[in-house]
Amino acid sequence: MTAEPILHVVPTIDLEAAEAAAADLLVALGADLEDEGLRDTPRRVAKAYAELLTPKPFNPTTFPNDEGYDELVLVRDIPFHSLCMHHMLPFHGVAHVAYLPGDRIMGLSKLARVVELFARDLQVQERLTRQVADWLQTNLAPKGVGVVVEAEHLCMSLRGVQKAGSRTVTSALHGLVREDPRTRQEFLALTTLKETR
Repeated sequence: MTAEPILHVVPTIDLEAAEAAAADLLVALGADLEDEGLRDTPRRVAKAYAELLTPKPFNPTTFPNDEGYDELVLVRDIPFHSLCMHHMLPFHGVAHVAYLPGDRIMGLSKLARVVELFARDLQVQERLTRQVADWLQTNLAPKGVGVVVEAEHLCMSLRGVQKAGSRTVTSALHGLVREDPRTRQEFLALTTLKETR
């Protein structure tokens, strides 16, 4: 008997309050909301943020591992975008998600859905990486999980140090992907990372 999946709770967005707040922010930044080009901007800003912060619901479909497959299952280069919780500017990149199957396997598209589930939030990359790995470990009960996230942060490339093109890489490993040196090395090689000791 398998446990019910743990689903991420999505907060309710108050579009009316978000629109009013966007209008206040624009006025505080010196914008003239009577200008025809800006008149509807608060509504558009509220809708845009609501879209960026609302993941699509999905059913985490799993199947019996009848064949006893016991090698890594890896989906590479899953594109994602998220919002930096410190500046509310986007960061975007790719996630590489792998697991060593236990009794069940997961529909491949669902690995991308798990990334999106946690990316559509006010985030930091470290937490996003850990949330994806923890969710898979808890809900799929595999023998191991590996997640690597590579992203460019606009809060670093557009402002502050202004280093466009720099990428941040984070990882989270569970079970045999963390504990077994050969499995860990295989995972890191498949995600083009070189393990350093």
